[in-house]
Amino acid sequence: MPGTKRFITFEGTEGSGKTTQVGLLAKHLKEAGHDVLLTFEPGGTAIGQKIRGLLLDPQNNMDPMTELLLYYADRAQHIKEIIQPALQSGSFVISDRFTDSTVAYQGFARGLNLNIINPLNEIVVREAKPALTFVLEIDVKEGLRRNRHAKKEDRFELEDIEFHTRVRDGYRQIAESDPQRVKIIDASKSPEEVSREIIKIIGHELLKNS
Repeated sequence: MPGTKRFITFEGTEGSGKTTQVGLLAKHLKEAGHDVLLTFEPGGTAIGQKIRGLLLDPQNNMDPMTELLLYYADRAQHIKEIIQPALQSGSFVISDRFTDSTVAYQGFARGLNLNIINPLNEIVVREAKPALTFVLEIDVKEGLRRNRHAKKEDRFELEDIEFHTRVRDGYRQIAESDPQRVKIIDASKSPEEVSREIIKIIGHELLKNS
């Protein structure tokens, strides 16, 4: 299996339920006797929290290249400080967003060339590649409605529907190019149904090799 076999990431458009599913999977793995570390991007470290503030502040009119480089600064610190030590200790690491977010948002949605993004990914990520990535897919308008109902509005959530549609389509292309690692999950189902589907995939493709 490609990637670091205990490293699992969750991706998706806004309001797709990633945080809920991260928690449910962590609970399942802990009940099975595994050590689990939950983390997220951007902002999984103290330095990352400062970068997160810059990235998500709606008042910041940010150039796409600035945005891209800030995400990789956050990721470099995240891998060094959080992800690598946990994996080396034998823990499962579950991250709410990772490199595929950058490809989907800054690449497909912002229009930055993947020939710029992919080499940065190789430089920063190196061996810290996820073994499995779950892309939670939901109707774009419904996801935005969920977030706005919860009064969550950051710089990305305020983008227009076309932007978020490009993000969704970007995730689909990522999954098509790497089907062994990336699994698209229908997130319109109940959280319990989504969780059961994820746990079934984990059981088939990951835990048997751990």
